[in-house]
Amino acid sequence: MSGGTFQIHLTSADATAALATLMAKSLGAGDVLLLAGDIGAGKTHFARALIQSLLQEPEDVPSPTFTLVQTYETNAFDIWHADLYRLTAPDEVVELGLLDAFEDALCLIEWPDRLAELAPENALGLSFELGSSEETRKLTVSWADDRWLPLIESLRNV
Repeated sequence: MSGGTFQIHLTSADATAALATLMAKSLGAGDVLLLAGDIGAGKTHFARALIQSLLQEPEDVPSPTFTLVQTYETNAFDIWHADLYRLTAPDEVVELGLLDAFEDALCLIEWPDRLAELAPENALGLSFELGSSEETRKLTVSWADDRWLPLIESLRNV
């Protein structure tokens, strides 16, 4: 494993949604995206666009802030969207069933710092930061597992 990081400048909410839709085409069961960033940085907007692009029938994709986890079914795999902001200890992650989901679902995890040592080593990190204007965002993509390289190469051209 080599890993690395690179940054993408997102010029608008639409650009964030377009990136999520592009990435969704390369994702599947067992993939984990760790979505980090301050409140309002774009994590949920990104997750919502990614999930909606994979659903056969459009449906509401609410933030899982209060439910902690929302699940969605596609023809090929389940999607788990988790917001761990309200968790106080990593063992609560086990109670939610996330460790099993990491193996057989596409998992989008907001506030991944709450996972502590339970964060999968092969996850793709996406760290959102507010940009210089209201609509812009800076996205830092990080990985440790070379399996992400084809996706990373497709993102370098964005």
